[in-house]
Amino acid sequence: MKYRTGIGQDSHRFLKDGAKKKCIIAGIPFEDVPGMDADSDGDVVFHAICNAMTSLTHVPILGKIALDLCRKEGITDSRVYLDQAYKALGPQKIEHVALTIEGQRPKLQHWADNIRQSVAKALYLSIDQVGVTFTSGDSLTAFGKGEGLMCFCILTTIESTI
Repeated sequence: MKYRTGIGQDSHRFLKDGAKKKCIIAGIPFEDVPGMDADSDGDVVFHAICNAMTSLTHVPILGKIALDLCRKEGITDSRVYLDQAYKALGPQKIEHVALTIEGQRPKLQHWADNIRQSVAKALYLSIDQVGVTFTSGDSLTAFGKGEGLMCFCILTTIESTI
C-alpha cells in the first residue's frame, strides 16, 4: 500500500453586505452572510480540497480546468470542479480529509456535521472519514475580522501497489 498526503488552501473575501450572490460553504448555502468575491461560487472548502488533490496529481484544477469551465462554459458550481479533481486522482482512494476553516462569520460550529456529511457525499466517503475544525481567528487576520473565509485541507490517499 502506498499512502500519500496532499495539502490545499483557499480563501475569499465576502462581497458587500446585501449582495445577491449566495454564500456557499462545503456545498451548503448560507443565508446570513453575503457570497464570496470569486468568479465561481467561491466555496473555500471545495476549493481547498481541489488544491489538496492538485498537490497529489499535479493537475491544475483551479488554476486551469475550473477557470476554463467558468469562463468558457459559465459553470460556477465548485462541486463540478471537485468532481474533476476527484477523477484526476485515478487509482488513489481518499482515506481521510481534514479541514480547518477560519472566519468570524458565519458561526459554523453547529454546522459541523452538515459540512462533514456534504464533503463525505461529494467525495464518496463515510462521514467518519471527514474531520472539520473551526477558528474565529480572534480578529488577527482579515478572516478573523469577518471580511472573508479561509480553509486548509489535508487529504490522505491510499493506493494499492499489488
